[in-house]
Amino acid sequence: MLLPDHAKTGTTHVLPGFAVEALRRDRTQQLQERLAAGDQWQEHGLVFTTTRGTPIDVRNLNHWFHRLVERADLPRIRFHDSRHTAATLLLAQGPSLRIITETLGHSQISLTMNTNAHVMPATQQEAADRMHELLNA
Repeated sequence: MLLPDHAKTGTTHVLPGFAVEALRRDRTQQLQERLAAGDQWQEHGLVFTTTRGTPIDVRNLNHWFHRLVERADLPRIRFHDSRHTAATLLLAQGPSLRIITETLGHSQISLTMNTNAHVMPATQQEAADRMHELLNA
């Protein structure tokens, strides 16, 4: 699904269906929180807020994230590391580097490659294997 991001760049972002569904659920919850907060609600135009509409404190976000990772029985990582995980998964799926760069919001393909170069050996081997299959068929 396409979502506009006109507040920042006037661009459109493409999200997988499960992310759109999660955002819709969160929006419904936020509207309920807004009603419950009444005069205490502070509008900041944010997608993710506290129950009063204020920005989420980064320490609280990290605490929540670490509890979620622990409950999922995953190795402890920083919140920002989940961005690298997403980049790694995208690279492994094989879309063009331009698409991955745009998805991550990087200004240049070289930034995407330098940040996620550790993924490339496996991807290169897969490409070599596909070429072998193609030419030896």
